[in-house]
Amino acid sequence: MTSIERFLDRLGLRFPIIQAPMAGVSTPRMAAAVSHAGGLGSLAIGAGTVAQARQMIVDTRALTDKPFNINVFCHAPAVRDVHREAAWLAHLAPLFAELGAAVPVALDEIYPTFLGDEAAFELLLELRPAVVSFHFGLPSTEKIAALRQAGIYTLATATSVREAILIEQAGVDAIVAQGVEAGGHRGVFDPQAPDERHSTGVLLRLLAGRTALPLIAAGGIMDGQGIRAALDLGAAAAQLGTAFVLCPESAANAGYRAKLHSERAASTRLTATLSGRLARGIDNRFIEYAEAPGSPAPADYPVAYDAAKRLNALASQHGNSEFGAYWAGQGAPLARAMPAAQLISTLLGEMAA
Repeated sequence: MTSIERFLDRLGLRFPIIQAPMAGVSTPRMAAAVSHAGGLGSLAIGAGTVAQARQMIVDTRALTDKPFNINVFCHAPAVRDVHREAAWLAHLAPLFAELGAAVPVALDEIYPTFLGDEAAFELLLELRPAVVSFHFGLPSTEKIAALRQAGIYTLATATSVREAILIEQAGVDAIVAQGVEAGGHRGVFDPQAPDERHSTGVLLRLLAGRTALPLIAAGGIMDGQGIRAALDLGAAAAQLGTAFVLCPESAANAGYRAKLHSERAASTRLTATLSGRLARGIDNRFIEYAEAPGSPAPADYPVAYDAAKRLNALASQHGNSEFGAYWAGQGAPLARAMPAAQLISTLLGEMAA
């Protein structure tokens, strides 16, 4: 049995395709459609409440009896710095004024980390999704062991060999090897540490000789040919995010979809200005303004995100989509609009071609 076959057999999947757990985009409908089609659907619960997470899991189970993945954010709590946050708000003040609003007096830490969220941990132990994945780091080895003891298969994102070694040592079941081409947030454990920014292909080859854990390729993969190439490089499966954003089951809004359909999809940038951590998205006015020469450092993650989301909410009231976080990988121009099940079928046909 090959490593791919072992991975599929362990999770009860038919195909080595994983839909990335995109916060704000993935939905129970999309996760269920992917899982029902033989891949692994995913939901991200780090951007919501525990009650919302419970409902998402319940809703997905009502649509499919197949396995799916629940993703949690394992970032270090924000380092609050009143002077840094005040400087960031002062820098953004002209944008708030342009949208007819006063600049906020203060910002909030809008996303709790799973590291200290006992209620979210207990929810996972209670509902026991087939898979739980970690992004931005790892919970304690005790929590990882408890999840595995509950029969849950665990994944964690690595952007480097060092992070992959930590994942293996912590007892996680498989590694999501995230290349720099990937859309959304880089899964680096420590944003202050050096980042080699390996491509997906290079990272796969580096890890293939250093770990016995299954590798899941993530970053820039948009079609069946890309999946096949990742498997040839040592991956047991491929994780695609941007490829699913245009599916009707996704929660992407009209502005997001329009940008992916436009020539602007070819211009993505890694930026920390939207959320406080590096993430790849389609260029827009907010990013260009916030990264202009002389700009101060953004507030820490996820505090900076509070400011960006407030601006985007204001702009959206006027039909302005220039302030949103439109996460997309470098393969964004290859995105296709079709139902998730049809996309799985299309990917499989391309893999076999």
